Order: sequence, then C-alpha cells, then structure tokens
Amino acid sequence: MKATGFVIHQSQCSSINGKGYDFFVTRAGFVIPGAEPTEPGGRIHVCIEGDFAAFDGSNDPDAQEQLFVAAKLIARLSETLGIASNALFPHQDGCPGARFPWAKLVLSIPDGYH
Repeated sequence: MKATGFVIHQSQCSSINGKGYDFFVTRAGFVIPGAEPTEPGGRIHVCIEGDFAAFDGSNDPDAQEQLFVAAKLIARLSETLGIASNALFPHQDGCPGARFPWAKLVLSIPDGYH
C-alpha cells in the first residue's frame, strides 16, 4: 500500500517522546530517521523540533533553515513516493501548534522554490 500524505508533529507534543515519527528534523537542520515505520502503508510522520504553539519561527534564521530542510524532505519524499507535496495533515488539535507556518512546508519541485 502506498503512503497517502504527511502528518506533521512538533517535538513538544506529549505523544512523541522519542518515537512516533518517521523523520525528526532538529533545530540544527539535521534529519534523523525513525527506528521503524510509524504507520506502514499510511501517512509519513514528520516531527519538527520546537514548540509552535506560540512561535512561528519567522524572525529566527535557524528556524527558517529548519523549516526549509523539512520542506525539502517532504518535497523529495513526495517526488520519490508519488505523494502530493501538499497532502499535509496536523497530528492532532494543538499539534504542531496554532502558529505553525504551514505554507513554509510546500516547495515547487520544478521551480525549486516556495
């Protein structure tokens, strides 16, 4: 069964605790794969380090780089696995946070830009 989209988490979510994601994007912009698939044949879970309940990262260069790395990861997985890059879903109410910058996660593969 083919993956159907991406579930976005923030690391402050109480259900993460070092598991519950397929990829973890650190504040430093590193991508760490999960130990095993979270939802085999379903959605790909991406956890982004931080608390986006009150912070959108707009004035923080490190956060901007982190979100760009997450967007590149999603774009590459979309292209490789044939998933729509805008098939993005929140993990749950309050996760990834009310101020999460959703638009920063969508890249145009042909253009290579937002």
